[in-house]
Amino acid sequence: MISDALRQLLRGGVSTMLGTRDAQLVPECARAVGCVVHADGRRLTLFLPQATAARSVANLRDNGQVAVTFSEVPTHRTRQLKGRAVVVREATNAERAIMERYVEAFAKELDIVGLPPSVSRRIAFLPAHAVEIEVTEVFDQTPGPGAGARLAASEA
Repeated sequence: MISDALRQLLRGGVSTMLGTRDAQLVPECARAVGCVVHADGRRLTLFLPQATAARSVANLRDNGQVAVTFSEVPTHRTRQLKGRAVVVREATNAERAIMERYVEAFAKELDIVGLPPSVSRRIAFLPAHAVEIEVTEVFDQTPGPGAGARLAASEA
């Protein structure tokens, strides 16, 4: 499901937004601060700051439905992964390094478009939740004529 090319995108400093909804279909969005793709290529773990993701986490615990958008800030190349949250837990101290690397990589991406790292490195991300997601669908969301197209595993 998650190709090598998509795996490379997810490892970088992409803008990562997790979308959920509650029982009344009210949407909620939270910024993620890091992603780990599991070896099976079907699951990933995202990290969500507890300070900003309480409603998203409640939604995930309630219904598990999730859509995550990964976008390269300078190019707008964007992929959306849909699936189901299968584990929601506290992030561990060992995972802190993953989040720190992400914040640094994201700061570099934002610097390219004019937001200085002195600003973007201020992202408060601890303590954090870790959300393991089973990916079921991948879509191209890059602005343009192909936006919204479902991608086969080889295209993702």
